[in-house]
Amino acid sequence: MTLSDMSTGPDWISWVTAAVLLLLSLVLIFGKGSWLIAGYNTSTKEEKARYDEKKLCRVVGIGLLVITILIMVSTLLQDILPAFFAYITIGIIVLDCAVIIILSNTICKKR
Repeated sequence: MTLSDMSTGPDWISWVTAAVLLLLSLVLIFGKGSWLIAGYNTSTKEEKARYDEKKLCRVVGIGLLVITILIMVSTLLQDILPAFFAYITIGIIVLDCAVIIILSNTICKKR
């Protein structure tokens, strides 16, 4: 059984999702779009002053890029990849989110 056997929707939805996530990750990697980061955009000026905004944007952007690449690979190779790759993808996404949270609370804080 392959990933395409488990797929129930059209492929264009995955490609549009990957394109939107790629655009958002590039905006974040270039240090813009801090308003896209949940929690940071609603924090007070004092709380924002404790973080390096450029580092925070880059960490979140790179993490989002990892998820984007996983979606692209899954969509592109869905006829080849086995069905259990969906579980591997979910595990990598959860691990990626944990790394983003840890890095944003350690290296992105100003000292």
